[in-house]
Amino acid sequence: MRALGATVVLADDHVPMRETVAEVLEGGGFRVVGQAGDGPGAVELVRKRRPDVCVLDINMPGGGIQAARSIATTVPATAIVMLTVHVDDDHLFDALQVGASGYLVKGTPPDELVATLQSLLRGEPALSPGLAMRILERFRSTGSRRVHVPDRGFVELSPREAEVLDLLRQGLTTGLIAQRLYVSPVTVRSHIASVLKKLNAPNRQGAIDMFGS
Repeated sequence: MRALGATVVLADDHVPMRETVAEVLEGGGFRVVGQAGDGPGAVELVRKRRPDVCVLDINMPGGGIQAARSIATTVPATAIVMLTVHVDDDHLFDALQVGASGYLVKGTPPDELVATLQSLLRGEPALSPGLAMRILERFRSTGSRRVHVPDRGFVELSPREAEVLDLLRQGLTTGLIAQRLYVSPVTVRSHIASVLKKLNAPNRQGAIDMFGS
């Protein structure tokens, strides 16, 4: 792909943010050929314009992840970059798994944003600082973990579920676990629900009690 004059479709329901990103990219030599305020609109624009890059807000109406999946499937030549306010590990890996080539935090300095997208067009991943290490850490810890439950034997948990369970046993609240793992409280609650289901525990305290004091 070419960097100078490369075409871009932007999708973000926050119009001022979208216009700011468009201005930055235009100033950096890109051509913004379409803008949308939701996921379905982004998919339609990409199918019509066939841009070099599509920049998607991850939390816009219609879902950025869903839009990325559709674009990666129907217009695979378009590179996909997600924009987000807060980095959430689950969203990060969901985006990469459906075909996104980049994941950037909103508020990235203009020069850095332009340089990152230019690097993307040269075949390099577009990641905000620190995200590459998170990806490496995830690959290092892939695979399930066997947790021994007294009187029940072993239960298979994902690495993140095992981590959340350990923090619950330490007495941390949902908010504190979210801070410790750099994820959202919603993500923590989702992991807790999965742990309770696998342990067949009625609630958090029930899960903790399974392991004694």
